[in-house]
Amino acid sequence: MTRTDSAARLWAPLAAFAAAEERLGERARARGAVAAGFYEFLRFGVKQGWACLFGGAMCGLLIVTHLAWPAGAPIARYDFLTVAAIAIQVAMLAFRLETWDEAKVILVFHAVGTAMELYKTQMGSWLYPEPSWLRLGGVPLFTGFLYASVGSYLARVWRLFDFRFTRHPPLRALAVLSLAIYVNFFTQHVMTDLRLALFAAAAALFAPAVIHFRVWRVYRRMPLLLGLLLVTLFIWFAENIGTATRGWIYPHQAAGWAAVSPAKFGSWFLLMIISYTLVAGLSRPRAFTTSFTTAEPEPSAAIDAAPARPTSSSGVAGSLPAGSPSTRAQLE
Repeated sequence: MTRTDSAARLWAPLAAFAAAEERLGERARARGAVAAGFYEFLRFGVKQGWACLFGGAMCGLLIVTHLAWPAGAPIARYDFLTVAAIAIQVAMLAFRLETWDEAKVILVFHAVGTAMELYKTQMGSWLYPEPSWLRLGGVPLFTGFLYASVGSYLARVWRLFDFRFTRHPPLRALAVLSLAIYVNFFTQHVMTDLRLALFAAAAALFAPAVIHFRVWRVYRRMPLLLGLLLVTLFIWFAENIGTATRGWIYPHQAAGWAAVSPAKFGSWFLLMIISYTLVAGLSRPRAFTTSFTTAEPEPSAAIDAAPARPTSSSGVAGSLPAGSPSTRAQLE
């Protein structure tokens, strides 16, 4: 098996951080269970933050440009956000923080989100109050990157936490559900909104599933449905930040900012299922077995980057940790 060097090994600032973080972990482990537990909690937060790199950068740009964008600037704020988003995406690929396969999946979600934006803005669901040149109809092009940031997070967190699953939903069933969700976002304006049935279908598929993830040396677990709901909650928080910075506004926010309706939580949950399905199709969920109960130390520190897709002796892309089965569970 081969594995190309990650950015943590090739990029000096990350390499130094990774080495320091590894020494910190060893000191925490030597001091006992309490110190090790605190370190693992800290490591969890660092990994989550690193997984949010693209989305966090976009959120930060929305805040900074809202507070400090100069009047009479030669480029519109929305256009700057579009150019900055492209630059961030290029940098992530150049520094191997994202694989080309992941970028392709994220591009698909970018296109899916932009198509929905065009329809929803025409229906008056929300609007973009500032001028721009880089736009399609009433939709500035930076908006597609906001959808892409969800896909970027899911792809990166999947890799950083080395996800394994028990009773993962069949990928074909998720594809059917995702297609139904996407169609309903359009048809709900002209016929019965089926989101309650879609919520029920999502619960039926995801409720039995358990996600196993490695923060440090052992695998932890939680219900997959709970994990998806927690991610949706943070997306809803980010949407409140986006509307507070007038990146876009809903009709009830035209006279002044107000919190985004909790009903949008459900919309984002359904949209996230589409993104999850795309990422799962790329990553091919692998089954958790008892051999994963404990794990060897990670080959790299908490902050790592995108490895190349290795090839096992069986010719299947991807590999499992040492001591684990050599085959991957194709949960279809």
